[in-house]
Amino acid sequence: MQPRLYLFVGAPGAGKTTTATIIAKRTGAVHLWADVERHKLFPRPSHTEAESKVLYQKLNNDTNQLLSEGKSVVFDTNFNFYSDRQLLRNLAQSHNAEVVLVWLTTPLNIAKGRAVGTHQQRNGYTIHMSEDQFNAITAKLEPPRPDEHAIQIDGTKLKEEQIKQALRI
Repeated sequence: MQPRLYLFVGAPGAGKTTTATIIAKRTGAVHLWADVERHKLFPRPSHTEAESKVLYQKLNNDTNQLLSEGKSVVFDTNFNFYSDRQLLRNLAQSHNAEVVLVWLTTPLNIAKGRAVGTHQQRNGYTIHMSEDQFNAITAKLEPPRPDEHAIQIDGTKLKEEQIKQALRI
């Protein structure tokens, strides 16, 4: 079976990690969760550009290795820039892997309510996001282009059956 690379577009709090977890569970794909990997590399992350560069170089290398082994990958992070999505598409193409782009179109007020402030994540660490950070991220988000064939999912109330049907998994 051809490996797949699942990529995500969406605001913080849109439901990317919930969706990624369901995809990994249903398909057996390896779940590369950027937030968890950041905390493994940097116990007290600063989210600087330099730190992110190290993190994404590692995640891209891991993705490359897994795809080269014929394994599917759920790359759980925001691919909110077309150029980043294209970089991963090219990597997938070099391994004859199919790219599945999932666009979580959760209304911004709901996503913001989930993301802003201090809350405990499922990965066991506390994350802090200000409204300014949320607004900065969402202001720069580049929606998928028509030729990217993104699968849109409203993450308002995510259910496994909804994801299963939308992605045909």
